[in-house]
Amino acid sequence: MKSDFQNELDELVSRLIDGQLTREQSQRIESLLLESPDAVVRYLELLDNHEALCAIYPGEIYADAVASQPGAESAEVLNLHNGDRGHFDSVNRSRLAIPKVLWASAAAILLAVGLTGYFLGSGFISNGMQQTAQTTTPSIAGDTAEVPQDGRENEQTLAGHATLRRSFDLKWADGMRSYRDGDVLPDGDIEFSNGVAEVEFFCGATLIVEGPAKLNIESDWSVYVSQGRLRASVPPVARGFLVRTSDSEIVDLGTEFALDVSANNSRVQVIDGEVELRGGPHDGEHLLTGESRVLQGDAGADSFEDLSTQEDLNDRRVDASSRRMSQWLSHTQKIAQDSRLIAYFPMIRGSAERLIYNFASGKADVGGKRFDGVLIGPVEQSPGRFGPESAGLDFDRPGSRVRTQLDGEFDAFTFSCWAKIDSLDQIYNALFMADGYENGEPHWQIRNDGRLMFSVMVDDTKGARQYSKLEQRYVDTAGLARVYMSEPFWDMSKSGQWFHLAAVYDPEARDVKQFVNGELVGEDTIKEVHYIDRLRIGASEIGNWGQPFRKTPAFAIRNLNGTIDELAVYSAALSEKEIQELFEQGRPLGY
Repeated sequence: MKSDFQNELDELVSRLIDGQLTREQSQRIESLLLESPDAVVRYLELLDNHEALCAIYPGEIYADAVASQPGAESAEVLNLHNGDRGHFDSVNRSRLAIPKVLWASAAAILLAVGLTGYFLGSGFISNGMQQTAQTTTPSIAGDTAEVPQDGRENEQTLAGHATLRRSFDLKWADGMRSYRDGDVLPDGDIEFSNGVAEVEFFCGATLIVEGPAKLNIESDWSVYVSQGRLRASVPPVARGFLVRTSDSEIVDLGTEFALDVSANNSRVQVIDGEVELRGGPHDGEHLLTGESRVLQGDAGADSFEDLSTQEDLNDRRVDASSRRMSQWLSHTQKIAQDSRLIAYFPMIRGSAERLIYNFASGKADVGGKRFDGVLIGPVEQSPGRFGPESAGLDFDRPGSRVRTQLDGEFDAFTFSCWAKIDSLDQIYNALFMADGYENGEPHWQIRNDGRLMFSVMVDDTKGARQYSKLEQRYVDTAGLARVYMSEPFWDMSKSGQWFHLAAVYDPEARDVKQFVNGELVGEDTIKEVHYIDRLRIGASEIGNWGQPFRKTPAFAIRNLNGTIDELAVYSAALSEKEIQELFEQGRPLGY
């Protein structure tokens, strides 16, 4: 049983690590270290454990990560962020040989260098001991990433005035930023040389625009058209929506109208309802159903009858999606024959009501049955990335999951799937999770700041205690495991969009890579302390975590609020070219 001073010191060091130590508490640490050699030993052990805990998963180590300490890098004993345990090891090996009469001097050195670094980093200054706010930059297994202390992102805002709701065969202009279906469109120009786009403004007005086209989105209620043919549909709630072109403005009064703009000509026609013209040669005129005006140049009398409608766009997309799905289904046959596959779930529902087939060729258990996935809880089938003809699985309710069993030992891992994320409600949002998280087993998740997380348990005997701010208590951690993080790829403006996600774990090359839509978004080296070459999976879940070892909601609830389609697991490290091919062959319309 720990003594009272150990309990007190543990709590104080935990606050030091969390960046919450007050001046009075630092003085108490000083007293304990100067008075007791045992306190110094414990102090060093706690700092040693913390450095190792930066690599331990799972736990609130992500949400409760330590604040960076400018100035602490000058004190090796408080070097909590550099991932090098050598100094601590040397201290631990040598400290028992130091006579006790020297511990007071050692404690004084620790305090003079270490706590000074802490207070410099925490914002305490000498004149009046004033504290200033600092940006928290926590250490996550040796990496840094800004995360608020409660583990959740600062509130996000949508920076834009419209969305690209749907499109067909868009080709974006050279040098112009491209957008995908569902993207929020910010202020400024959008330009494409071919195709059809449906732009939906936040006020409720909708434009069906045919390329070549160039628009400047000005606000929720206003757009400037430099080029293009478009049909504007403005419901009563968007009455007053404004379309500007050359020196004229078209104020919609709750109607539908068409506009054709080229370099030197522009013409408007009311399809249904009424518009008001301002500026230009027809300033002050009101046009009713069927009436038209030339706003600039000599636009002629070309008919708007062939102008695309929402129904036309929908029909084109349905036909194109059907063709894309047929091509993808053919490609799945090629994928399924890959001898490196451990599991392949295209999310094509099996004959059983609550079953999805593992199409990995030749992967069967001793009874000759494939390791299929069993749907558990409220997980439901929904339209996949190719529309109603395809299928995905929704995991938006906490009990939703797919259970499977993937036995064997493997030399490497590649995980691949398509995911539509509606929101990142949990701190950790599961893609694929091994149940027990034992040695060699993987966890693949998305953190609530939009970063991919991939890890493999290295040593499940090295669990330790960590103070959790979320739970306000000390908690057990699972063991030693390096969590590899990608750059952020998701924010709330991308809600409802499909992404191809992939993680490659290659022990032989000592390399971990993560991909989004075929592009590399994270690469890390597997260090010796985190190296393990025998990998396994066993009992596992898609879209959730079956056996969290702590039951508190913030830790245990990890269901993905979204849809997963076509998940594949390989026992090999796929190349970047192969990952790109998976994306290209499987991408839906609008990419």
